[in-house]
Amino acid sequence: MSSFDDLRPRLISAIVMIVLGVGAIWLGGWVFLALLSVAGGVMIWELARMLAPALAAQKTVILGLIGGAAALRVGYNTELVSLAALGLAPVLGLVMIAKGRGVFLVYGLALLFAVAEMFWLRQQSGLGWVIWLVAVVIASDVGGYFFGRILGGPKILPKISPKKTWSGTMGGWILAALVGLYFVIFAGAEGFLVLFSVLTAIAAQIGDIVESAIKRAAAIKDSSNLIPGHGGFLDRFDALIGAALFLFVITNLTGLPKLGGF
Repeated sequence: MSSFDDLRPRLISAIVMIVLGVGAIWLGGWVFLALLSVAGGVMIWELARMLAPALAAQKTVILGLIGGAAALRVGYNTELVSLAALGLAPVLGLVMIAKGRGVFLVYGLALLFAVAEMFWLRQQSGLGWVIWLVAVVIASDVGGYFFGRILGGPKILPKISPKKTWSGTMGGWILAALVGLYFVIFAGAEGFLVLFSVLTAIAAQIGDIVESAIKRAAAIKDSSNLIPGHGGFLDRFDALIGAALFLFVITNLTGLPKLGGF
């Protein structure tokens, strides 16, 4: 069996996601917020299904709807009440989920804040930073996939994510650095962005590993089968969750400069 047997469905799904994602990012505003809210709600639903497979389907849907609605509200209203709403679905999970409730609380909060950060980043820091962030995450994923499949070598965490290799990990860093270099040359960014891109790629890879650990503990392969070749929304956006949370911390500590050309 070829190492690239899953490449075709992955590429088709990726193209569809890129077209939808880029369109929403470009338009910004309520279009981008609506897409983010749907994604956040679906990921909360997937998380509930993973951690509590015996939980009634309607209850997992309710958790997802609450999570998506909270992300929608916080997009245009960052007052304390709206921010607290992001914790409603994760806290309800403490009551509804018997096993893994702590994971649902922490990871549910993390993914919803990551979703909110994507919108805040677009609104406050501009289109360029969102494009850069998505490009770094994609570069990290592409580098990990191709470098890992072609070069192989030692596994990084075989008990958690058996397909991830050191060659793929470093390949992701290299491509992320090239994304940063592109923005330095063509978007007027400062040179620090090359290193910052690598650090963001590391955060993305950590996000991927965390979701893999949750799936491993739940004894499942994919968070769902909604995206052909990719599994579920969590499988596809786990790295973006890690990267967005990292950027959320950096943004609140130091702020971000404007990127020229956007």
